[in-house]
Amino acid sequence: MNVQGYQKLTLLDYPGRTACTVFTGGCNLRCPFCHNAGLVRTPLAGPNLTDEVLEYLQKRRGILDGVCVTGGEPLLQPDLEGFLRKVKEIGYAVKLDTNGMLPQRLAALLATKLVDYVAMDIKSSPDGYAAATGTDADVSAVTDSLSILRQSGIPFELRTTAVRGIHTEADFAAIGEWLGEVPAYFIQRFVDSGQLLGEGFDAFSPEEMERLLTTVRKHIPTAQLRGV
Repeated sequence: MNVQGYQKLTLLDYPGRTACTVFTGGCNLRCPFCHNAGLVRTPLAGPNLTDEVLEYLQKRRGILDGVCVTGGEPLLQPDLEGFLRKVKEIGYAVKLDTNGMLPQRLAALLATKLVDYVAMDIKSSPDGYAAATGTDADVSAVTDSLSILRQSGIPFELRTTAVRGIHTEADFAAIGEWLGEVPAYFIQRFVDSGQLLGEGFDAFSPEEMERLLTTVRKHIPTAQLRGV
C-alpha cells in the first residue's frame, strides 16, 4: 500500500463521519484539472506512510469514526484490501473514492464487505471523457462500475467537478441522461489548488453552477451542488 499523505481530520470527505483522509499514490488517468498532480506525476516521491497512518488511527479511536481512502486511484494498490482490513479491525467505517475505470477490482473489493460507502467520479459526458481525463478512457468501464454499485447494496454517491474550459452545459445534460436515477449526485465547484496537471482552467460562477444544476435535474431530480 503506497500512502503518500493523510489529512488527520475532515468533516467534509465522509458524509456523516468525523474522518481521516488517506491519499494513495498513482493514477490511471491524467485529468488536466486534477488538484493532486503530485500523486499522479510522482506517485513514489515521498516516504510510504502506511504504518504511520495505522498508528495514528489506533490513537484516535473513539474520536474519529471514519477513514476516506482517495488518491490518485486507490484501486491501483495491490494490497488495498489488506490495508482496509486493518482499518476495519481498528474499528473504522471506510469510504472509498474511485474514478470508476477499474470495475473488476471494484467488484472484488466490495465483495469483501470492507467498504461502507463509495464516491465515484463522473469526469464528464461520455463524449467528453477524453478531454476530461487526458486519456483514451473507456467510458463503458464507468457504466460497468455504476452497475456494480447499484447491485452492491452499499451506499454511494456520484460527483462531477465542473471546470470552465473542460465542461459545457451540454455535457451536464448528457451526464444526466446517461446516469439516470441515482441515490446521490453532486456537481462540485472547481478549485485551483495551484498544483494542476494542466493550465487555463477556471471555476464557473455560482449563477452558472445553478444553471448546470437545473440542467442535470431534468434527469436527476435529487442532484445537488457542492462547494458553492
